[in-house]
Amino acid sequence: MDIAVNLVENYLRLTGYMTLSEFEVQRRDKKGRFKTVTDVDIMGIRFPGDVYLGDPHREADYELLVIDDPVLELEPETIDVIVGEVKQGKADLNAGIKDHGVLHSMLRRVEWIYAEGLDSVIRGLQRKDVHHAPSRGGGDVRTRLVAFGRSDFSDTNTIALGHIVTTMLTFFEEHEDAFRPIQFREPAPALLRLLLKSGFDVRKDLPGIRR
Repeated sequence: MDIAVNLVENYLRLTGYMTLSEFEVQRRDKKGRFKTVTDVDIMGIRFPGDVYLGDPHREADYELLVIDDPVLELEPETIDVIVGEVKQGKADLNAGIKDHGVLHSMLRRVEWIYAEGLDSVIRGLQRKDVHHAPSRGGGDVRTRLVAFGRSDFSDTNTIALGHIVTTMLTFFEEHEDAFRPIQFREPAPALLRLLLKSGFDVRKDLPGIRR
């Protein structure tokens, strides 16, 4: 797996998302043969509510949120669905990610959460990169296209990799007692943990949050 994709996936998991990464979207050509149209780097879905490190209903002292990151701009009573591109260079979205077939192939995996048809959701994403829809179980669903990569800012549709690195390092450092027993086997978080244990300080000011 691309190291940048691995970093983003672990960041999303720590902040409460269920993820699917490096998913190839296929389509039949005129001769009936399958070919890969594009690959989607990351998809995440997060349901409303706090995510805790530890078992919050047993020991109140361990009610620690797993990264309360304002960059994610989570909204109350709202399911957050991310379809993302991950770049080691400049954060931007490939044109192919807005293809109707590509979006339909990805979103059909969570189609049951929407109270409106996928065609409406897809048209909204193609127009504005973000779409709000009612959820079938009550509340709302925010679906957005997000570019992860090098950026001087983070907003609804862009999250800087530098911000992710800084946020994860800070969280690991502040809650070292809780993370010490965990064996990180994924390469990106394992490297960040190694840097902290080795005494390195690679943090810098966070990229600005653009509203």
